[in-house]
Amino acid sequence: MSRRILRLLVLATSLAAGCDLDNGGSFRSSWDSSPDRRWVGPAFWANRLQDWRVANGRLESVTPLPMRTAHLLTRQLGDRGGDVELSMTVGLLEPSPHDSGRSSAGFLIGAGRGLDYRAAALIHHSRGPSAGLYAGVDTEGRAFLRDLEHEDLVIIQTETPRGPVDSVSLVLTARPRAGAYEITLRAALWNAATDTIQVTTAGMPRERLTGNVALVADARDGGRTRFWFSDFTARGMKLEHHEDRAVGPILGTQHTLSRGRLRLTAQFMPIGPDDNPMVELQAEDGGVWRTVASTEVVVPSYTATFTVDDWDDTRDAPFRVVYELVGTDGPSTPHYANGTIRRDPRDADDIIVAAFTGNHNVAVGVDRNWFPWDSGVWFPHTDIVRHVQLHDPDFLFFSGDQVYEGASPTRADFERPYEDYLYKWYLWYWAFGELTAEIPSVTIPDDHDVFHGNVWGAGGKATPPGTSGAAAQDAGGYKLPADWVNMVQRTQTSHLPDPYNPTPDQHEIGVYYTDILYGGVSFAVLEDRKFKSAPKGLLPEANVWNGWPLNPRFDAQQEADVSGAVLLGEGQLAFLEDWAADWAHGTWMKVVLSQTIFANVATLPDTATTGSVIPSLPILEAGEYATGERVVSDLDSNGWPQSGRSRALRVIRKGFAVHLAGDQHLGSTIQYGVDTWRDAGFALCVPSIANFWPRRWYPPLRGQNSGPVTPRYTGDYEDGFGNKITVHAVSNPRISGRKPARLHDRAPGYGIARFTRATRQISLEAWPRWADPSAGDGPYAGWPVTFEQQMNYGRERTQHLPTIDVRGVHDPVVRVVDEQSGETVYTIRITGNRFRPWAFSPGIYTVYVGEPGTEHWKSLEGLESTPQPSDSVAIDF
Repeated sequence: MSRRILRLLVLATSLAAGCDLDNGGSFRSSWDSSPDRRWVGPAFWANRLQDWRVANGRLESVTPLPMRTAHLLTRQLGDRGGDVELSMTVGLLEPSPHDSGRSSAGFLIGAGRGLDYRAAALIHHSRGPSAGLYAGVDTEGRAFLRDLEHEDLVIIQTETPRGPVDSVSLVLTARPRAGAYEITLRAALWNAATDTIQVTTAGMPRERLTGNVALVADARDGGRTRFWFSDFTARGMKLEHHEDRAVGPILGTQHTLSRGRLRLTAQFMPIGPDDNPMVELQAEDGGVWRTVASTEVVVPSYTATFTVDDWDDTRDAPFRVVYELVGTDGPSTPHYANGTIRRDPRDADDIIVAAFTGNHNVAVGVDRNWFPWDSGVWFPHTDIVRHVQLHDPDFLFFSGDQVYEGASPTRADFERPYEDYLYKWYLWYWAFGELTAEIPSVTIPDDHDVFHGNVWGAGGKATPPGTSGAAAQDAGGYKLPADWVNMVQRTQTSHLPDPYNPTPDQHEIGVYYTDILYGGVSFAVLEDRKFKSAPKGLLPEANVWNGWPLNPRFDAQQEADVSGAVLLGEGQLAFLEDWAADWAHGTWMKVVLSQTIFANVATLPDTATTGSVIPSLPILEAGEYATGERVVSDLDSNGWPQSGRSRALRVIRKGFAVHLAGDQHLGSTIQYGVDTWRDAGFALCVPSIANFWPRRWYPPLRGQNSGPVTPRYTGDYEDGFGNKITVHAVSNPRISGRKPARLHDRAPGYGIARFTRATRQISLEAWPRWADPSAGDGPYAGWPVTFEQQMNYGRERTQHLPTIDVRGVHDPVVRVVDEQSGETVYTIRITGNRFRPWAFSPGIYTVYVGEPGTEHWKSLEGLESTPQPSDSVAIDF
């Protein structure tokens, strides 16, 4: 008897049993008409990406690990009653001599009840609440039903092995009986002989038949057992129909719009070599979709980047990315990713930026064999997405750690890092893609995005051969190949404008530092890890391990600022000089975007030698203050190297720029000091989306010049490297009383920066992820921190230049240049038509006034500064 006939007999038996099945929502797999590819199709989410593929017209589980799952997305077991039937054929890819008979394959049902379907789709290799019921057949030919919520409890199983099994046709039926469910699994075995076996259980609570449906390949005992699947079908009244939940081939988009130029990247799932490589970008014009650009999907990043010059940025424009998915049976199916390119808000009263860092999906430290889904899985961050939408931001900034090699949601796979990174990156898109489809965004990779705990890029070199872990990181460079790093950068940054200097460094890793002008706000995008020196070789006396000086006699304030230590590098400093002076095209505000702040705002207990103790430190009640702590010197922070940090800040303050960053896992707002306190710009380090490394700031002494009613950790300080900082607000971890405590007690959230055109006022805010702006909730205590634009260059003004009265140009740009050195002292767009420029030392200056890049741009040369204000000068245009 053939396998096909056996399967039909099993199906006929199921139908004859009288199931009341609704074919309207039925599903059938289409692997038989799919070309070979790693992506398993739009109806499924595979855990992990590298563990599955479509080949030879079948779905194949290619990694012999426990509980590999492929979740059906477009159908789900709903709360309503009714029957359900699942069927498929499953077989062995190849016999494994090491298989003990415990390996198995089958159906997972009722997975993730009560969870967002995306969170439920992550369930694999798990035991615990909402893990579901597993019905299948093992390789010895035993049919079973197991309860994964109770330590893999066997509910029922056939006693006599009928194997070994080559392939099997499975049919699972579940039908209501007396307020509960009866579940039956029938299996037609195909091996040396043929056989049909069955298990049935009654009295299953109705809620256990709610949630996701998935296919399971469960390899046990370290064997090489791998499975294939075909002809999967699902139908029944209990199935909910959700075609809108399909994922791919286009997962999402990111874009920027700057100076009338659109750059948009579409992120694809891993299409195969025989798939169509071409993709189109279309814009709606008068109700008609018109193709404005076309390009090819780039491998291995699976990205398609469009550039459209002379984009009409005066109106909102719906767009769609169009891709024809061609099957092996001939016909093609169009797939779309839709969104909106918003008009450039160049005339808006306020520009709002939402900023993020640290996208953890799963609580670190959770036993991988027992996920507490109610508290350990934070994906897909629907609360933070909804709350950010209520702010109606104009611009998004993701400062790094969009993925974590160990918790997004699985540990790093260095044997297959390309697929492993994409698997984690796709989850980021799945969570935040609805934001990036509508709002321009900047996304830059940090250390964990490139599978490092810390990274000192050292110009992009490779870490020394034969090293790993902290030893490799401390030596400087990147652990994984340049091609892989470039893939990561392409997925996250290819939608940015062209880099300031597009030439890759000598180590073949590309660069992306650039600027964006949107809404009159000029953003400088920096790479503050790639060019940074590694401290270990430069500081031999410090005995550096993972960025921490272990030598207790090493004084970081006095000994760490050594010659040759680089922070941003000469290329980025040159870029910042040009950027700080460029206020053309209506620029009225300057913002620096980077991975982390240029200070080390952190303390540790006096007894701790490294930050490894941070996750285990007690979290305090509101009002409590940790004692016995010291300000630390973490060389991973951008408080080091001090001279590199000061050089960068001296340039940045020339443009009166504010700094937005992340990475530190501790929300904070500080003002930088270079030569003295408060003589440079403000910075907002945003809280982590979800925080597993809850840094804290409990300095032993109250800061100087802090207010009488401000917290004792505010005021003027020197960080562990001697850098001057003024701390205005910090979101220390606190016992919140909110569940899950593992998430909310560690002060997670996001940042909001508000820029007001008329007053040039800046407001920085750190928000808890639980806070609902529509319900009147506010940011963390201490925020907002509000200040004027000119406070970002707080250096004492000891000299004055003539007051300028401008006629014919409103809100002109003013640039002050030292004639002796040729150096630009500062540039700013003023409000109104009257301005009194200043200087910081006696000398002769040139003042440029007007609209740069136009005929309305004049200079006043040979102006001598004076200690007291002098006469005014009129400039007519």
